[in-house]
Amino acid sequence: MTPYLLIEYPKCSTCQKAKKWLERQNVNFQARHIVEETPTAQELQNWLEKSGIEIKKFFNTSGLVYKSMNLKEKLAQMTDAEKLQLLASNGMLIKRPILVGEDFMLVGFREEQWSEKISKK
Repeated sequence: MTPYLLIEYPKCSTCQKAKKWLERQNVNFQARHIVEETPTAQELQNWLEKSGIEIKKFFNTSGLVYKSMNLKEKLAQMTDAEKLQLLASNGMLIKRPILVGEDFMLVGFREEQWSEKISKK
């Protein structure tokens, strides 16, 4: 089976918690640094389709970059394609951690939700 893909920022406490949880569950995963290897607009589009969530849920709204760019006001006037390009331009704009499986994608770490998706495999 293909390993899950964990998109993380290693200094993020939630990402650390998610990674430790995956390790405790003996889940086969590959970690990827969100800033050093920022997801492309195409990857984000694919994950968005898998997730069924709104694109605005991909934004790290509590992050400093989001706030410094005043995106709360700007996002309303942007198309989804523009939002994807913006997310792909800076990994710190993307909510994390992200867990990508063959047929799903989860944003943020909620143990119950992750457990449900992984136990189905």
